Amino acid sequence: MPRSERSPLLLAGLLAAAGVTHFVAPRQYDATIPRALPGAPRTWTYASGAAELALAAGVALPRTRRVAGLATAAFFAGVFPANVKMAVDWRNRPAPLRAAALARLPLQVPLVLWARSVARSGEGRS
Repeated sequence: MPRSERSPLLLAGLLAAAGVTHFVAPRQYDATIPRALPGAPRTWTYASGAAELALAAGVALPRTRRVAGLATAAFFAGVFPANVKMAVDWRNRPAPLRAAALARLPLQVPLVLWARSVARSGEGRS
């Protein structure tokens, strides 16, 4: 399978794995929900997990790949505030955890670009 055909499936796999972890281990995600959001953090955790699962399905299917890829790029940009909150909250944690939290910030850029690339690969396909 050519790399261009694997890319959407790899992105779908990443989204699906992340979505599942929102339900299997929600506590770690609850802590990243910005306090400014209304409602319980667990609701946001479950909603974002469900969104990731839906995006995974959309990216995996050629028929919906273009729209799902664009929605995934928007999703990755939209969760950036949670990553900032995590980096701020973890500033006094041990160095490896602090480094992991900080590494998530620039990681959003290639994730957004990857999702946009997958969206482009879905253009013109049915």
